[in-house]
Amino acid sequence: MALPARRCLRTRSTARTAAVALVAVLALLGGTNFPALAQDKSQENKPQGRATTWTVRLVPDRDDTNVRSDAGALRLTTAATVPASSRSGRPEGMLLTAVHPLTELSSQVTTEFVADQPAGSAVAVDVRGIRGDGSWTEWVTTAPKVPARLGAAVTGVQARIVLHSGQGGASPLVRSVRLTAQPGVQLLAARPRNDPSYRVFATREGLVGGTTANGHVIVPRDHFVALPSARGLGPRDSGDYTVKVCASNGRCEWAPVWDVGPWNTTDDYWNAADDRQTWQDLPQGRPESQAAHDDGYNGGRDQFNRQVVNSAGIDLADGTFWDGLGLRTNSWVTVTYLWTDGRTPAIVTLPILPVFSGPGEQYPAVGLAAQRAKLLVECTTTGRAGPADRWLRIGAKQFISAAHVTIAKTQAPDTRCATP
Repeated sequence: MALPARRCLRTRSTARTAAVALVAVLALLGGTNFPALAQDKSQENKPQGRATTWTVRLVPDRDDTNVRSDAGALRLTTAATVPASSRSGRPEGMLLTAVHPLTELSSQVTTEFVADQPAGSAVAVDVRGIRGDGSWTEWVTTAPKVPARLGAAVTGVQARIVLHSGQGGASPLVRSVRLTAQPGVQLLAARPRNDPSYRVFATREGLVGGTTANGHVIVPRDHFVALPSARGLGPRDSGDYTVKVCASNGRCEWAPVWDVGPWNTTDDYWNAADDRQTWQDLPQGRPESQAAHDDGYNGGRDQFNRQVVNSAGIDLADGTFWDGLGLRTNSWVTVTYLWTDGRTPAIVTLPILPVFSGPGEQYPAVGLAAQRAKLLVECTTTGRAGPADRWLRIGAKQFISAAHVTIAKTQAPDTRCATP
């Protein structure tokens, strides 16, 4: 016998609520992105609980770059800083907020801000979320009426307020920023299990003494990279977003993303078209600069209307270029974007950590890992010195000593390597 209409509605609502609750619990336990739940379109934007709203504290500290407080508001400092790799000539600065914990899981964030913006200046508020496993989503730009979709069920949110100067170097003045995280984990894409890897053209950044987009002052033989999108830009001195770069000579370096460029600043070419910030008509993995230089795409120009004179999709600091990869000229490399995976990270504690082809220093060196880089551990083994001589495999015939990295005890890998 058919159920009465009211009971049918109640049954569907109860099932939907139970499904959302189950996904929330799984996301907290595993830190994993789960496929979208089948729902009526009329329900997809309705919150499942109470939204979390908070006001950002606009007081810079050591994590911030080229900004200062002005009577409770935020503005650029008088010493204009231009991110090194982009070479855009446009001063900018940024403030990172503290991570705001959420009482309910969320995957969407909106923002409201009040700012004075002189001609040509701009203010952007980006957000990222921390998953249940402690890993970060990419940064996504928010808007008052268009929620930023984080692509994951997150337990906390951090904001990044970016100021761009206007005509004559005039600074915007940000007076207040308020964020709202909508509860619910519906409409999430499945999190990829394999890190994307693409072959792109690499150039040497150089620019010793310059300042990167996250405020790092470049030193001789430095170890970091620049990508042409701020979505994967790590805070200063962090390895939150780490890439593995491998040259054709077989050497690799694991390095943090600390700068934005070359050429473009909104070209997250490693993302699929429906997530890519700009140039969505290009194939995934193809930088706009490569298409512009090689095929005349966009009239052969970048987002700043500059003529693109090489295909660069990544910039390498001098130490990464010369010492890590053993390069002497700009070259094609294979880049793997490690933050998209959910495996156990090992954080490098030495300034430079050698990588060997087997579990011991008697094996040939095959690359380097930079300080604070997050390496993905596949399995563990022991060296010839016995059980205390523990080694971690981070790739095929790529091993590091466990003595020089930190791993959360709750995430320590227990898988033994079958063979080196």
